[in-house]
Amino acid sequence: MRHLRVGRWTKAAVRRHLAGLLPVVAALLALAVLTAPGACAADVETLEIASKTGVHVFAVEMARTEEERRTGLMYRKSLPEGRGMLFDFSPPQEVTMWMKNTFVSLDMIFIAADGRILRIAENTEPESTKTISSRGPAKGVLEVVAGTARKLGIAPGDRVGHPLFGTR
Repeated sequence: MRHLRVGRWTKAAVRRHLAGLLPVVAALLALAVLTAPGACAADVETLEIASKTGVHVFAVEMARTEEERRTGLMYRKSLPEGRGMLFDFSPPQEVTMWMKNTFVSLDMIFIAADGRILRIAENTEPESTKTISSRGPAKGVLEVVAGTARKLGIAPGDRVGHPLFGTR
């Protein structure tokens, strides 16, 4: 077998060296993906909604900080059923949301301090800068994939079980 010399390195030595760097490059890429805008919020918690059709359980990412609330579900290409993001707007206040840089249509469920659903904005328009209001003081907003509220029979007045609302 012929060995090609690159400077003082043989071709075989270069290959061995690059192969050793592969795990490091893979780890750095994984870190970049996990810390990029639109990556998952740090905490995932369980949230329940009691409606006339039963109790519906969701795994929700928590958006507690200003940065997490500002980024929300922006830049996501998909959102699986049963998943969502819960925005903490403590103390309760009039909340407005938008869909800027959000590629997935969502249902926005505005929730009062006592865990009662105030309003649902269904099938929001992706990438729209139109504001969507809670129409009353909300302590939280749950974003789930569009069509979820209608599919599961979730409606204003239903109760949300989650520690944010002191209901679980």
